[in-house]
Amino acid sequence: MDDRKAWIVTVNMGYGHQRTTYALRNLAHKDLIINANDYDDIPKKDKGIWESSRSFYEFISNFKRIPFIGNLVFSIYDTFQRIFTFYPRRDLSFPNLALKVMFSLIEEGWGRDLIQRLNRENGRRPLISAFFTPAFMAEYFKYEGDIYCIVCDADIARSWVPLNPFKSHIKYFAPNTRTVERLKMYGISSKNIFLTGYPLPLENIGGEDMEILKEDLRNRLINLDPEKNYFKSYEPLIRAKLGKLPSNSNHPLTILFSVGGAGVQKELSVAITNNLKEELKREKLKIILSAGIKEKVNNYFLRSLERLKLSDLVGKSIEIIFEKEMKDYFRVFNEKLRVTDILWTKPSELSFYSALGIPLVIAPPVGSQEEFNRRWLLKSGFGMEQESIYNVKEWFYDWLKRGFFAEKAMQALIKGRQLGALNIEKVIFNNR
Repeated sequence: MDDRKAWIVTVNMGYGHQRTTYALRNLAHKDLIINANDYDDIPKKDKGIWESSRSFYEFISNFKRIPFIGNLVFSIYDTFQRIFTFYPRRDLSFPNLALKVMFSLIEEGWGRDLIQRLNRENGRRPLISAFFTPAFMAEYFKYEGDIYCIVCDADIARSWVPLNPFKSHIKYFAPNTRTVERLKMYGISSKNIFLTGYPLPLENIGGEDMEILKEDLRNRLINLDPEKNYFKSYEPLIRAKLGKLPSNSNHPLTILFSVGGAGVQKELSVAITNNLKEELKREKLKIILSAGIKEKVNNYFLRSLERLKLSDLVGKSIEIIFEKEMKDYFRVFNEKLRVTDILWTKPSELSFYSALGIPLVIAPPVGSQEEFNRRWLLKSGFGMEQESIYNVKEWFYDWLKRGFFAEKAMQALIKGRQLGALNIEKVIFNNR
């Protein structure tokens, strides 16, 4: 057995959990990342349960856009994944209704097939899951090796922890100190919690000295501080962390707008593009629209740009990321991040990508966990909430000239956790 390989398990429900495991693909046994909800010969009953959950979430996420009733229906759904206030500190180990329903399905055999397969092939390997449900399945059906679960948000609901947390042997990788404390409140033992940081793509970082990240940030700061307002005040800090900056950036000022897996906020990204069209036409700005693997989102972008008479800019100052395969999408997305100055997105797992030295413009959150991600970004100083898209040219360029984006990028470099993927590898294989 290769002692440096593990079972990497995710779910292809949205992009978040798959993006998390993509950063750990070098650890995957046989280079295989397993989708717990969509593997070869998965039992029809198991797949049906997963599919119902995914379809319902995508329906609710898109239904939210309907005025008045959409927000009401989503708020009712969101109650089941609600995160309680952190203060006062208290025992929150009692399970919620969603967790009880999940475990009733596991008790009926949901997930048994997957865990038995992994045990038969080699149950001694560490199992790393980027979603809590496969980790619960592994523990319930007695997976023979160590079980790890990666937390993908800045704060989490009770659903991330098993029914009886005090007896659980699942080990958690926490992205920040808040999730460490939250896991303790839910009943997880301190010895089973590792503060590693979120696993960011190593191709955007380099090694432990972060040579790739620093090189990209040197070029990014040139675009983020065009009038040198931040540089004038913090030149010693910049030189200490990054060395000398180049005379010119290796790319134009670039915004990457990332749309979620359910296609939520694609309309917002088009509206922003339209309101910045004069700058795009003058090639003073570049916008990258991320459609992911959703052909309907890609087609929506193309139709919208044609309607706005901006089609001639596609391939120039407007670029669309669209790939048919998830691994290809993540590869291209990570490549484009290297020449991205500002990431504009709802506060999903991409909130942690601020640690690459990329300031975030925060689009409206979708769901309780994203609301907490938003709070974390703002308190950490890594991002700023978007203001009215109708006067985006005013506030966006005002922030740019004042050096606000440069400040967020440096704050994230200094206080962010960049080495989550390497830390996870160290924990797993040093523990064995």
